[in-house]
Amino acid sequence: MKRNKFRAPPKPQCFLPAFSIAHRPEAADDGQGVKTLHTYLLRQILASLLLTVAVFTFVLLLANALKDLLRLVNAQVGLGLVAEAVGLLIPFVWVFALPMGMLTATLLIFGRLSADQELTAVRASGVSLLSLTSPVLLLSLALCAVSAMVNMEIGPRCRAEYTSLRARLMAEFSKAQLPEGRFIKDFPGYIICVGKNRKGNLQDVMIYQFENETNWLRTVHAPRGKLEVDAARKLINLYLYDFKSVIGSEGKAKPGPSGECTLQFDLAPTQRGSRQPSISDMTFTELGDELRALERGLALPMSLRNLSPDQLELRKGELEKQRADAATQIRFQMHRQVAFSFACFGFTLIGIPLGVRVHRRETNVGIGIALLLVAVYYSFILLGQALDTRPEWAPHLIVWLPNFLFQAVGAVLLWRANRGV
Repeated sequence: MKRNKFRAPPKPQCFLPAFSIAHRPEAADDGQGVKTLHTYLLRQILASLLLTVAVFTFVLLLANALKDLLRLVNAQVGLGLVAEAVGLLIPFVWVFALPMGMLTATLLIFGRLSADQELTAVRASGVSLLSLTSPVLLLSLALCAVSAMVNMEIGPRCRAEYTSLRARLMAEFSKAQLPEGRFIKDFPGYIICVGKNRKGNLQDVMIYQFENETNWLRTVHAPRGKLEVDAARKLINLYLYDFKSVIGSEGKAKPGPSGECTLQFDLAPTQRGSRQPSISDMTFTELGDELRALERGLALPMSLRNLSPDQLELRKGELEKQRADAATQIRFQMHRQVAFSFACFGFTLIGIPLGVRVHRRETNVGIGIALLLVAVYYSFILLGQALDTRPEWAPHLIVWLPNFLFQAVGAVLLWRANRGV
């Protein structure tokens, strides 16, 4: 009788990464394997964070300032000033780009680790998910400190400086273009009116010159003219052809010179810091000073600061209500700046377990989930901003709700993921 020969099945081989070897009993005390894991994970998170923050910064810059920057380029103010405007906007954009970048980075990295079974290998080596993610959570807390510095100090200052720079350059641009059909009084001692302006070729130019802003000196009329802007020297060169003039002398008008002439006007910018920043452009310290002044009755709401004392007296009944509304708006801005600073931690806490559960390595899936979560988070901010003139709704507390919600949900999901539920 023929005996059947059975071969024993081959022994299963372990394909765990090399760092699992560090968890042998004889090497368990040095913790080198866990350090290697933490270094690897932090390197992956930081690389993805830099990339996503750069992408979100570029996108938000285009969304917020593309129109203004194109106008600055068309105004021929120079690439240096355009680069300065972009540089001033970057810290303001980081208020939003940094939390969004951290959320996207955690979703992408942990989704890829889960899809490639690297998390399974880590758990098989005896390392829990909480132990693995502890340096990422510490990194998010460090980013909260960076966000606080940007949100409460650097971002508002840069935004206020950008607003001042834009207003100054746009004023220069408006003067340099000499819009047709308007009396332009931006040049001291002159009033200019242009009938038509075709890319610097002027028609029907009228110029009124005054002494001490009131005493009329002469009137110049030219059927043709040409406008050139010397951006380097901050000058406007106005060429007049076939002009005729009338001179005022001893209260009488008499014919003056005629022919061709060139007038030069200064485009010197206004003084820096002359513009009062809006509430949204104030730092945390400035907001605190403004709030204390309002509560003591020493400051006026910004909507009333251009009124005369007589007008203020007439509107005394509305003053107290506007003080309360202004105080609510300032309080909302202060809480918003602080609440934004904790967005990185909340996004990281919810991004890690979601990345593990999604179990996908595709980039578009992680970015899609990140954008959805960001929309949910900032919807609370927009709700609070819409109610910033309604003190009874406590809008300054609404901005804290997404932080509490994301951190609570993230903590529960991370605890369940750590248990393998």
